[in-house]
Amino acid sequence: MKKSIHIMLFRALLLFCIAIFLDSCKLFRRKENSTTSSNKYPSKTNNAGKRSYNTKTINEIVSLARSYTGVPYRSGGTDGNGMDCSGLLYCVYGQYGFIIPRISWQQSEIGKEVEMDEIRVGDWVFFVTNKGGTGTINHAGIITELKNPKEVYFIHASSSKGIREDNLISKYWMSCFAKATRPF
Repeated sequence: MKKSIHIMLFRALLLFCIAIFLDSCKLFRRKENSTTSSNKYPSKTNNAGKRSYNTKTINEIVSLARSYTGVPYRSGGTDGNGMDCSGLLYCVYGQYGFIIPRISWQQSEIGKEVEMDEIRVGDWVFFVTNKGGTGTINHAGIITELKNPKEVYFIHASSSKGIREDNLISKYWMSCFAKATRPF
């Protein structure tokens, strides 16, 4: 009898751990049908009526995102103790009253898709980091600086190095690049 209780508890704990593991930013994101309206996520909270998504706000958001540079990666995290890629967007935009989804593939459905040569500071970039570049979007970042066509920087949460900025126009990131959006 005691043995069967221990086995049941072990199985429940194992299932819980598997569920947490599968919910992380880096793994197995289901992608909604692209015809799904992004309007199911309101662009602002009611108390953010005085805020608009303009150049000043975008620069403030980028500055706030940069203030998290060096914060360690933590799957599911959304604060200064640790955060993942989608948590960075969720945290930063939330502090400005914007309600956005918590998961990167859902975030990728917000706004208007833009071409590489149209990217501006404040645009969001999305990636499929699985080997072979197939699957669903599982990584996100915010464009922070455009130096020239070969230097386009974005901030994101690296699973090994925490919150940092990288050049989008690098061999690795371009091989994973899925799309860019102008969120609002």
